[in-house]
Amino acid sequence: MEKRRVGSLVMLCLLLGMLVGQSTASFQDCYTGCFILCFIQTRNILQCGLQCIKDCITPPSIGINSQYFCELGCATYSCTNISTIGNPDGKKVADCVDGCSKPCTKN
Repeated sequence: MEKRRVGSLVMLCLLLGMLVGQSTASFQDCYTGCFILCFIQTRNILQCGLQCIKDCITPPSIGINSQYFCELGCATYSCTNISTIGNPDGKKVADCVDGCSKPCTKN
């Protein structure tokens, strides 16, 4: 049990170090790191998927608008079930999230 806690702490420190060093991290990097840290803390896949998609989709610099909410809603609905305990699959989630921008730009 103690080895497991030490291993988790080491992984947490490594991930935090990676995330702090990348202030302009891509969605994929942000999501993968966020998901791993969240899962270590909560053990809840759905909660982590929702939280990390919300945290890693960057709002537009001009302020939050309807397109941002459309993309967030699409990503929340379509992309939160991709990650598993053993594989956050940040690339697949990023591709899914990217796919949400096209339908949200239609007028």
